[in-house]
Amino acid sequence: MVRLVILTALVASAAAFSSFTPRNLPSHRTTTSSPTSLSMKLFDWKRRTADESDINDVKNFKFALDNIRPAPGSRKKKTRKGRGISAGQGATCGFGMRGQKARAGRPTRPGFEGGQQPLYRRLPKFAGQPPGPGHKKELYNLIKLDELNAVEEGGVVNFESLLESGATTKAKYDIHKVVVGREDFTAKGITVQAHAFTKAAREAIEGAGGKCQLLSKTTGAVLEA
Repeated sequence: MVRLVILTALVASAAAFSSFTPRNLPSHRTTTSSPTSLSMKLFDWKRRTADESDINDVKNFKFALDNIRPAPGSRKKKTRKGRGISAGQGATCGFGMRGQKARAGRPTRPGFEGGQQPLYRRLPKFAGQPPGPGHKKELYNLIKLDELNAVEEGGVVNFESLLESGATTKAKYDIHKVVVGREDFTAKGITVQAHAFTKAAREAIEGAGGKCQLLSKTTGAVLEA
């Protein structure tokens, strides 16, 4: 009787020891004769039932703009917020219950960085650029010097006279600036009226015996003779 009890205890202890023995030992490894087949999970139920045998035929299938499709599972449906708890983003829509970022509308202005010095103030300013809003770059209609070559010596020319003679076309802007053109300036002794002159254009006109008269940008009157 005692021998039977001892034998039963030994068998139970051996079974318990075998249950706690790690299975990754070389003696417990199992080899499979067939390789494992990997399968991709499709999240879109429409793609699960779709026949894609043609696109899987690599040798005979040719991709074109009318048959390109996204990879299975790469395109997920848009999360519907505020449509109940079953949607996953019900009630507060993932924004929490309190705080500035939970309120309606934009929580902070564009460029705000929590109170620290923002990027647009950390970067250096560009020379010649106005620092704040409300400033606009002055845009001129350009008059090239070669458009004045047909003016007779001693004549007075401005944008209106050039438009009447057909030397130029109608302008997009109301103020005009004389600049150097690609062709040579050949007119002699003319008086040019404009709202602005470049330095090179003024030197070319005055070097040919002419005059440059500035016009007011608001009234169009001659400011200097």
